[in-house]
Amino acid sequence: MEQADGSCRVDLWLWRARFVKTRGLAADLVEKGAVRLTHHGKQTRLDKPSRSVHPGDELTFAINGRVTAVRVEALGERRGPPEEARALYSQLTDQPTSDGER
Repeated sequence: MEQADGSCRVDLWLWRARFVKTRGLAADLVEKGAVRLTHHGKQTRLDKPSRSVHPGDELTFAINGRVTAVRVEALGERRGPPEEARALYSQLTDQPTSDGER
């Protein structure tokens, strides 16, 4: 479902990158205004799951009370294993370590 212009639907990308368990949950996240996109330096609050993301774009969103900011590095072709999903983005916010400390 990758588009010819090198973009991907934001709900599909969030699902492929394993930030949400289903595309429906990704769509809900976008529709409730919880996702912001920075594209070419301009920030926009996304309102439709069909909005496109491109490599180099930055996404900021809140899931489970935690704000996450990532840069889209790749679009992906499927929802693969976690290692494959992590290759789709680079983290822009600090994430806690596995023992819960920063």
